Amino acid sequence: MSLNSYGHLFRVTTWGESHGPALGATVDGCPPGVPVDEAFIQQYLDKRRPGQNKNMTQRNEPDAVQILSGVFEGQTTGTPVQLMIENTDQRSRDYGDIEQTFRPGHADITYHQKYGLRDYRGGGRSSARETAARVAAGGLARAALNTLAPGIEIKGYMTRMGDMEIDRARFDWDAIEGNDFWVPDANAAPEWEAYLQKLRKDHNSVGAEIEVVARNVPVGLGAPVYGKLDTDLAAAMMSINAVKGVEIGEGMAAARLKGTENADEIFMGANGPEYSSNHSGGILGGISTGQDVVVRFAVKPTSSILTPRKSIRMDGSPTEVITKGRHDPCVGIRAVPVGEAMMACVVLDHLLLHRGQVGDGPRGTIG
Repeated sequence: MSLNSYGHLFRVTTWGESHGPALGATVDGCPPGVPVDEAFIQQYLDKRRPGQNKNMTQRNEPDAVQILSGVFEGQTTGTPVQLMIENTDQRSRDYGDIEQTFRPGHADITYHQKYGLRDYRGGGRSSARETAARVAAGGLARAALNTLAPGIEIKGYMTRMGDMEIDRARFDWDAIEGNDFWVPDANAAPEWEAYLQKLRKDHNSVGAEIEVVARNVPVGLGAPVYGKLDTDLAAAMMSINAVKGVEIGEGMAAARLKGTENADEIFMGANGPEYSSNHSGGILGGISTGQDVVVRFAVKPTSSILTPRKSIRMDGSPTEVITKGRHDPCVGIRAVPVGEAMMACVVLDHLLLHRGQVGDGPRGTIG
């Protein structure tokens, strides 16, 4: 299997399976001299770690990251950084019943049709467990951003979970870290939890929408025509397990707007150009404007549910599937730190590309 890497200069290759001994990431292209240690990366893995509360899978993985290479005396050396996370709570017996059966909504059938074999233990490489490696790489990317562009701040949060949707009039940036749903409204969290727990008791699941914002991104990141910042952001978010849609800025809603409504008017401010709004999501012509970079993505409902679904076996005979095991009733909760990690990796990659092409800062001056 190929195509397990992403990025241009900051190049990440993930490896490992859901029920193998370990998984991880090999990161090539991280600049030398970046202060980083396992504790720094671990703080982001802890946001994604399973089994933390009743609203997520009860698989109990510590997700403890180990740095095997590329860091010496607390700083990156410029050589490949190898990150490893051991699997310690696999229960492969939960998947014995589906060895010969394709689970609806999963990659079982397409992996089999493409490769002629598959790892039925939790989906193997197609499992969302792979995203732990992305989050580890994202932690390294954040360490590099702290050194190269210390003003950048990256934050993700849920904006929708099934019928639950945030009220943007009550948006509270500081409330995001204070509840299980990463929702920017502390008062909404109990209602979201009651909604999700009812779905869990009904042996069901639900989809979600996540928004990721990067603040204080420098002007000039991204390049025409095939190296656009939003092109790589869309691809990065779309590559996350269960993601079925990605938007930049106004996204699909732009189709309902008139030109007079959508165009962000420009004014000269004390420190340079300013904009009346941010329908563009901080990117024009594939190049960052200096505004917040805003990306939104939708994840489908968890396909592993205890409600019977019709399918077929490998011999083509019909069957019904009940997926046992420990699964998230809403994968959107743990997709938030994954989205943050992908944003960090792409922004760093484009920062390095920009510096390599034109040096520090934008070339053109205004005023």
